[in-house]
Amino acid sequence: MAALQHYPPEHFLNRELSLLAFNRRVLAQAADASVPLLERLRFLCIVSSNLDEFFEIRVAGLKEQIKLGSHSPGADGLPPQEAYRRVCLEAHALIAEQYALLNDNILPALAAEDIVFIRRSLWSEAQTVWIRDYFLREVMPLLTPIGLDPAHPFPRVLNKSLNFGIELEGIDAFGRNSGAAIVQAPRALPRVIRLPKKLCKQKDAFVFLSSVMHQNVGELFSGMTVLGCYQFRVTRNSDLFVDDEEVKNLRTALQGELPQRHFGDAVRLEVADNCSQVMSDFLLQQFALDANDLYRMPGIVNLVRLMSVPDGVDRPDLKYPAFQPGLPKAVSKRQDIFAAIRKQDILLHHPFQSFAPVILFLQQAADDPQVVAIKMTVYRTGTDSVLMEHLLRAARQGKEVTVVVELMARFDEEANLNIAARLEEVGAHVVYGVVGYKTHAKMLMVLRREDSGLRRYVHLGTGNYHPRTTRFYTDFGLLTAHEALCDDVNEVFKQITGLGKHQPLNHVLQAPFTLQTTIVALIRAETAAAAKGQKARIIAKMNALLEPEVIEALYEASSAGVRVDLLVRGVCALRPGVQGLSENIRVRSVVGRFLEHSRIFCFHAGGAELVYLSSADWMERNFFRRIETCFPLLDPKLSRRVIKEGLKPYLVDNCQAWDMDADGQFAVPGAGRPRLCAQEALLAELATPTAPLD
Repeated sequence: MAALQHYPPEHFLNRELSLLAFNRRVLAQAADASVPLLERLRFLCIVSSNLDEFFEIRVAGLKEQIKLGSHSPGADGLPPQEAYRRVCLEAHALIAEQYALLNDNILPALAAEDIVFIRRSLWSEAQTVWIRDYFLREVMPLLTPIGLDPAHPFPRVLNKSLNFGIELEGIDAFGRNSGAAIVQAPRALPRVIRLPKKLCKQKDAFVFLSSVMHQNVGELFSGMTVLGCYQFRVTRNSDLFVDDEEVKNLRTALQGELPQRHFGDAVRLEVADNCSQVMSDFLLQQFALDANDLYRMPGIVNLVRLMSVPDGVDRPDLKYPAFQPGLPKAVSKRQDIFAAIRKQDILLHHPFQSFAPVILFLQQAADDPQVVAIKMTVYRTGTDSVLMEHLLRAARQGKEVTVVVELMARFDEEANLNIAARLEEVGAHVVYGVVGYKTHAKMLMVLRREDSGLRRYVHLGTGNYHPRTTRFYTDFGLLTAHEALCDDVNEVFKQITGLGKHQPLNHVLQAPFTLQTTIVALIRAETAAAAKGQKARIIAKMNALLEPEVIEALYEASSAGVRVDLLVRGVCALRPGVQGLSENIRVRSVVGRFLEHSRIFCFHAGGAELVYLSSADWMERNFFRRIETCFPLLDPKLSRRVIKEGLKPYLVDNCQAWDMDADGQFAVPGAGRPRLCAQEALLAELATPTAPLD
């Protein structure tokens, strides 16, 4: 790790507040009338999903520091107590705006399109009868009401589960009159229920499970009077702790830790806004939370449950136009993927271009008798992945299959444990990376026996081997047989799976060894060029920018006259546009139909135009606590293409780009003419506007 240095705190913005600012930009998509209506609903849900993780990890971390009595400030100078106070204020404001947008704008607009969520007070008699029957058949058999008394203490409430606090009056068959009960909605039950069309005037009519239970909860407490029924949901600390120094078997340690994630310390309590003060105070006490941690929701608790609605409604006119990802000519003309790669490096730009060539690469490797070995890293690949099926088949056919499975990929740990078990069952070599370093590099290597001897083929990427997310995330991938690049990838695999000192690589930059120091050196080379009056330029695109030494190097470059353009989708601690510090730095964030996920680093380098693609953001964790790769594009045509497609359109976007000021605030630049939308332009250039093929 780089030596600890202390830079002026006024040089840095707060990480947590920057994350909340990113979610404001996502919420702005939900508010944008030019975005198709069902997609606006989806963006609204994404904000809730993002906030869940924000509380589970970032807020939980702040609360843990406060609990331990820490007053150590972050790079921005804020101690955890002050950071937490500001985060609470901003989070409450953001959530209030989110619900106002839902209730006052999106739901009425959906109703105008015959897509309705019918409130209990508006149910017809026939709907009420059907809903009661649904409750008795599908819901009630799964429920376990827990009356609170000395024999039934407050239950262990699962993280993010939907629950109901019930206020009761009366005495039951055993003479008990505790006055309160808890009911948890089983996760197997759908949160949004479609009503039969014969019962509705509208084409698409839904009711919420919470409404169904609220209406019929009295069925659970025979002979007693329900005085109140209130939704609530608790968010818990979900950061797993595995002691790197004590652990003997990472897989066993993780399997023991995973179940506890559901019951970590509470960090947030959400209740419906009709929840009585008595009940909300009682719940806060049970979860050891205070008033700052209470979020009263003017509507359903947990908007993530609406995520299924856009896909469940057949209204293509209210969604983004479908498209068929394109295929590069080098692949479409050749059935033999290995012959295509031998002829030239193949660059793929997802989702505008298909992920199918990567799947084909692994499929042909699994079936080709000349292929003797396959090595791959797995960070997030999804459940039931076609890539995993090809790996399993390759192992069954006797090929040497080695898979580096990252067990600590947050919220994908269980899926990755299952993948590892399946691979081991068929004889694949499964390695769990290096304890203390997440394996975040995206690498796939195939060893093939040919007339000239054994030859390596490699895929390197900026995104995960996840066929579903490649349709929604922008990423680049490179298929190559370049001997030096393949040697580098082989060396990285050797380091991960075996033991030995780090060896210098030909072209690939690797974290935790050379990536950060090389990036800083490349920035300083531009600074030196500018100081001599030579042309100097840096353009970099990433998800997050936090690492202090890199930020300080960028400030020095700006002061020397280097023009720096940073495309940072999410968190950015750098302050742009500060006179005498960063007046030559511009920071933009693009939030649109696709999640901007690619990492591209471009340096003028005296006219050489060095272009790197990477799996790593410019964050301390990526530089020093992860195994990452950053690879140059050695073919000048491909370098120019990445600049043309991955950078330049985003620098001039006047539709979905936000410009950041020195205080971390974002504003949309004034609309320009003609209209310039990077993602739309790339779709038009690289994809086909038609129904996608599965």
